Amino acid sequence: MAAQQLKMTLPASLRAERRGNVAIVRLARPEKRNALNDTIVLGLETFFTSLPDDIAAALIYGEGDHFSAGLDLSELQERDIKQGIAHSSQWHRVFDKIQFGKVPVVSVLHGAVVGGGLELAAATHIRVAERSTYYGLPEGSRGIYVGGGGSVRLPRLIGVARMMDMMLTGRTYSAEDGQAMGLSTYLTEPGDGFAKGLALAERIGGNTALTNFAITHILPRIAEVDPASGYAVESLISSIAQADAEAKNRLTAFLEGRANKVTRPD
Repeated sequence: MAAQQLKMTLPASLRAERRGNVAIVRLARPEKRNALNDTIVLGLETFFTSLPDDIAAALIYGEGDHFSAGLDLSELQERDIKQGIAHSSQWHRVFDKIQFGKVPVVSVLHGAVVGGGLELAAATHIRVAERSTYYGLPEGSRGIYVGGGGSVRLPRLIGVARMMDMMLTGRTYSAEDGQAMGLSTYLTEPGDGFAKGLALAERIGGNTALTNFAITHILPRIAEVDPASGYAVESLISSIAQADAEAKNRLTAFLEGRANKVTRPD
């Protein structure tokens, strides 16, 4: 499907378009390895909060050779402690609007996925990594600490010990390592990531909006509560989802043999 421009005001370092019901945003600062500054982060907030109502999924990608090499460190030189707290809180707010936003988000990773770039990727729901991808958290060697929610999201993906090792020693992981430990959910050859990510976003966009909401907003929160509370919330959201008119139509189509059955993977 041909790309169409999305009507929203974004900085030059971001490019937005749509293909059908999928919105695409590209980090467009390749000369800086898509390093994240306030302009990009606030632009991402605008993108994810201004999506048209008929958008059902989103995809984020980095132009050039890298997804994102992390925070633009030149911005750190001018902040005192109070300003640093406010800056970190700003990233938390924006990345929460990706993780708990209007639609599921797929990220396509290649080249550097480092520091804040990895924190950004961790806020997305599905991560497609090309084999050129490498991951790092170099904050320890630079005398700083993650500030974009990495302490919360990354241990849930790879565990505290691995994150600690990455930050203390500067260890980097390859695309294959990242796939094995859970940093990515799909692995592709170089140059194939965008097509795979778009196909996944289109597939996700074909779900009902209520089901996608339950998966992206309710499931992560159920995982954080005690089992009894989790069962109660699951029962409630399950009942709500199956009562939806579109869900009833889809279940009827399956029972009448008009919907595909689950089969073995190729």
